[in-house]
Amino acid sequence: MPTAAPADLRGAHRILIYGVTGSGKTTAADRIGEVLGLPSHHVDDEIGWLPGWVERPADDQRRLAAEMAAGEIWVIDSAYGKWRDVVTARAMYVVALDYPRWVSLTRLVRRGLRRVIAKEQMCNGNYESWGRLLGKDSIIRWHFRSFTRKHEAIAAMESAPDGPPVVRLRRPSDLDALVRMLG
Repeated sequence: MPTAAPADLRGAHRILIYGVTGSGKTTAADRIGEVLGLPSHHVDDEIGWLPGWVERPADDQRRLAAEMAAGEIWVIDSAYGKWRDVVTARAMYVVALDYPRWVSLTRLVRRGLRRVIAKEQMCNGNYESWGRLLGKDSIIRWHFRSFTRKHEAIAAMESAPDGPPVVRLRRPSDLDALVRMLG
């Protein structure tokens, strides 16, 4: 399916936000949801993580994703590879945050430092720590391991003949312009 015109989103009521780690998916979902009057869902909270940074079992994630996607109105802030097909099958549009690596990495590092220093609570009572920010299971390492794969997933969604149309944003200012246009 060709890339969609941003104006096409005006009548959408099921939108998936997709992008690399640190691209600002949750903020984008909240902004788009607010301007369109749609509830936004945060998958790290609602699907991915349990207290103590325990990852929810894959079968449970798929079930919860299917329940979320079955709704008639939503903006979902991401889709894990384990169940992305469930959400894209119901999405009317995908807004892809396809920003350069330096943008998402800078945001990720800045956000991580803020969360550690401020002891900011994240999903399900979990907190960022120096170990989680910089250790072997680091979100920064995850960014490097997943960046290319997520970039390729955006391209695959964009070219899928039977998938939802994709609005591909290449700069944060593109998101700002989209939100203004939708408002």
